Amino acid sequence: MTLTLQMLGTGSAFAKNYYNNNALIHDGNFTLLIDCGITAPLALHQMNKTFNDVDAVLITHIHADHVGGLEELAFIMKMKYNRKLPLYIAEALVEPIWEHTLKGGLYQQGHISSLQDVFDVHPLKPGLKAAISSGISVELIHTQHIPGKDSYSLYLNDRIFYSADMVFDPILLKQLVNERDCEVILHECQLQGPGEVHTTLDELLSLPQEIQERTYLMHYSDEVEAFIGKTGNMEFVEQQRVYEL
Repeated sequence: MTLTLQMLGTGSAFAKNYYNNNALIHDGNFTLLIDCGITAPLALHQMNKTFNDVDAVLITHIHADHVGGLEELAFIMKMKYNRKLPLYIAEALVEPIWEHTLKGGLYQQGHISSLQDVFDVHPLKPGLKAAISSGISVELIHTQHIPGKDSYSLYLNDRIFYSADMVFDPILLKQLVNERDCEVILHECQLQGPGEVHTTLDELLSLPQEIQERTYLMHYSDEVEAFIGKTGNMEFVEQQRVYEL
């Protein structure tokens, strides 16, 4: 089945010209929102969409550019649309996302006292494929980002790798391509500086050509235009453009 990808934004955490790196995956009948950062509500509005156009949300890790819009999503779905969206999230993040991200704003408003009051929570086990819809499956892959903070990249439909924020892991990328027939890699890309908690462009340029040819770059900084034509066989993903995967 052909999936479509539409990035709400493609920016790094501190980009100002690009929205947060969040995505819509659509299988023809079902729309999955991957991450919901601070700018997600505005991006949806500019795309003539609302949270009611989303069928489920999946969270990769707990940083504001990936979860900062969840409070607004929860309030709107509960108060305006009287719906609880399915929330797909690693089981290790279920308690932290409530206690450290959402509880302060949602607790005791509209009889909200738990994460389950605003979402239909689906905890996911890393390494196990889960069906999100008839046309979308996902496997969480634990990838390294901030030491001591859990973060999970995604393997969609056994053929598409969607990275969370992560440090460079060439062994994983080579395994996905050579052993698991990965066709498309959507990878975060830090354009300048050392990659202490992110993957740098220079690191991605060290990958074999066969991997670069299926790699598309996202989560980049405002200096991206200066790097067009300098990405080897890789291409930048454009925000809000619709891609067939």
